[in-house]
Amino acid sequence: MRKVTIIGSGNIGLALAKGLVKSDEYQANNITLTRRVLQSLQEEKELGFDVSANNQEAIQGAEVIVLAILPQQIRKVMEEIRPALSPHQIVVSVASGVSCAHIKEVLGLDTIVVRAMPNTAIAIGQSMTCIATDNANTEEVAVVERLFETVGSVVVINEDLMTSATALCACGIAFFLRSIRAASQGGVEIGFHAHDALKMAIQTAKGAADLLLQTNNHPESEIDKVTSPKGCTIAGLNEMEHNGFSSAFIKGIKFSAKQAGGLYND
Repeated sequence: MRKVTIIGSGNIGLALAKGLVKSDEYQANNITLTRRVLQSLQEEKELGFDVSANNQEAIQGAEVIVLAILPQQIRKVMEEIRPALSPHQIVVSVASGVSCAHIKEVLGLDTIVVRAMPNTAIAIGQSMTCIATDNANTEEVAVVERLFETVGSVVVINEDLMTSATALCACGIAFFLRSIRAASQGGVEIGFHAHDALKMAIQTAKGAADLLLQTNNHPESEIDKVTSPKGCTIAGLNEMEHNGFSSAFIKGIKFSAKQAGGLYND
């Protein structure tokens, strides 16, 4: 049974740990969680996870080390674990904007590094995770791919697209949530109670997403099915476009990508 150490057990780290156990591919006692204040991991300890406040000790014997920490904290943590790191260990970073080259500058050029960018839907096993590497081999990438498949879908991409993946998938979940909120507000304005409007907006959005996932159709082909000549759907869509709906969404994604690229240096 492989051993995994997750350094920085916040929302993403804990969700990944629980997803691994739920998949039955890992047992809790094969997963080490680290945090500065161990008291905050008491519940996980009772569930059988190994917990530690010492990162150097925690990575001993681990096949995979997940750095689930903020970009601004990653250098300090890498400098801390560097003396204890073994050549065969796979280092997985979920820190935005931190390239494989940046990581190897600290950990050593022979370090096996894979970057991963999940989103907060990891908490319910529905993350869209993009992974990339500079020179990890196919088997090593597959190990990381299987890790994140326990908590959602995975796409392997080129490393130069990782900042874009941050904007589209990690930041993107907030954009879709905001669009659902806007739909529910519109629902209130046309007569529904707030809780009913929100429920209707959420299920409609979920149905739209599932429709595309299950049919593999392009969004426009499904839109065509609900737009009739002089109909109310096309009228609403055109009004949104006149007010810049698609343009605003695209600009938001581009701006988030620009910001994500500079997080490590900040």
